[in-house]
Amino acid sequence: MMTATTFCALPNRGVLKLTGPDARDFLQGIISNNIDHLAADAALYAALLTPQGKFLFDFFLVETSDGLLLDGERDRLAELEKRLKFYKLRADVTITDHSEEFSVYALFGDQAATIACLTDKPAAAMSDETGVRYVDPRLSAMGVRLILSHDELAELQGKCPELPQLAPADAGVKAYEAWRIGNGIADGSRDIAVEKYFLLEANFDALSGVDFKKGCYVGQELVSRMKHRNAVRKRIVPVCTEAGPLPAPQTAITTREGREAGTLLSQAGNRGLAYLRLEMLGEPLCAGDKALVVDIPAWLRTFIADDNAGQSK
Repeated sequence: MMTATTFCALPNRGVLKLTGPDARDFLQGIISNNIDHLAADAALYAALLTPQGKFLFDFFLVETSDGLLLDGERDRLAELEKRLKFYKLRADVTITDHSEEFSVYALFGDQAATIACLTDKPAAAMSDETGVRYVDPRLSAMGVRLILSHDELAELQGKCPELPQLAPADAGVKAYEAWRIGNGIADGSRDIAVEKYFLLEANFDALSGVDFKKGCYVGQELVSRMKHRNAVRKRIVPVCTEAGPLPAPQTAITTREGREAGTLLSQAGNRGLAYLRLEMLGEPLCAGDKALVVDIPAWLRTFIADDNAGQSK
């Protein structure tokens, strides 16, 4: 069945710009992914971690003719900017907040990449007079993200008749949330507990958010150790109920016998995300008075199978 394409603003996102000759090398030394994969035609998804390998921030990076744009959580953008500047030291890089100049948009549905004149390959990107746009590097099913000024939005709408009308603010966000959760994708610190969850627990290995072959970065030692020792025992996974909405986020998830299994995270109707112990995936689970069904997406199954195989050795 074809899914209608939706175009909406993402008001919870902000934009930093990094300029200067050392910008790429600076990022290479601190982020989880390999900056060598970032190019004018390829976006990048990455994270900044604590020295202990726990999650701090996630973000997208795109390359433009006059610098790098970072698409991150707007409410935490000042905190991220401060953290980046802490690591800057003598690097010749300038970091500035451009959230008042640029807005972030999402285009999702079966025809999203085609409408945006992109292939449906994750991370495919381009930048022109109508702004920056790129296929979500995590999962192509998440569609296209766009970073546009007000003038670029008007230019794009005028030059691209196939572009759907911009959805009303609340309706657009609600539609995107349902799409995100339906695809099993976590939403930054809303789902990934800051300074608590490890990177692989948030599925960065399955979502092209970490490079195990690059050199050192902040928190790298712990991430590599978890990978090579198959030490991932919890992950964020999609869940649903057969009827009615899920209980509130942070509701405890237990087995029928009352054993602790995890925690509910963000949700849309009867579908949501949960932080679960992998050993409990085969158990009947509940949250409050709701029975839960764990619905592992195809993109995550191999990684969970490898986790379980490693722990059984």
